[in-house]
Amino acid sequence: MHCRTLIATLTSVSALLAPSLASAQVTLKPDGQWRYLITAGANISSGNNNASSLNLAAEGARETDDDKWTWAARADRARSSGVNTIERYGLRSQYNRDFSVDWFGFGSGELLRDRLANIAGRYSVASGVGRHVWQDDRGFFDVSVGLGYTYDRYVNSTDIAGAMRDRYGRLELVLAEESSHKLTDTTNLRQKFSIYPDLRDSGKFRAVLDTGLTVAMTQTINLSAGLSYRYDSDPGTNLKKADTMFVTGVSLRFD
Repeated sequence: MHCRTLIATLTSVSALLAPSLASAQVTLKPDGQWRYLITAGANISSGNNNASSLNLAAEGARETDDDKWTWAARADRARSSGVNTIERYGLRSQYNRDFSVDWFGFGSGELLRDRLANIAGRYSVASGVGRHVWQDDRGFFDVSVGLGYTYDRYVNSTDIAGAMRDRYGRLELVLAEESSHKLTDTTNLRQKFSIYPDLRDSGKFRAVLDTGLTVAMTQTINLSAGLSYRYDSDPGTNLKKADTMFVTGVSLRFD
């Protein structure tokens, strides 16, 4: 699948699914105070089908009139008939600093462990510039571009970029768009799409799409669910290029 086709496809998927899906979102207010959100979801079945899943996530955000710092961590585990079907852990953080009304600079870092995708550890850093396309009391829409470096360690050696490797590092171009929308007084929608063309091996790239919605039941308790899509054009031998996960849960907001 070509890069341009993938972007068009994922953007369409995001637009179609976002109104009905959800991932909790930490409150953003430009007052310099840290705010947090903790989300948990679980499912257990027995009998003809023995399966269980556990999803935990935490977010934090601090925003002022000039900058924004966010972080997010999550752990996802699932088993079916005694076999692990999901085993993924992630941590990411990003700092944005406005240098004009419309433009900002950013720096970000991310850690990922996904043994079923053969990733013992993925470490990514990036920096660049972005533009506030629009922002007001009901949300924002940002686009950004930058350069990043990603270093992968694999659980098992695999064929990456034409050679058997147990690790692989590369420079990447970083292209992203992100938005948040306050649909009603109790409903918030967000989505982010990022694409990472490999500058070491032309034609290879990664893409990440996250969409979500939060519905407040009380000032503290929210119902949430989330769609996560990951694509890697060169994931290694006998691995699928795309991973999709849908999660529902309950969130606790600490404002």
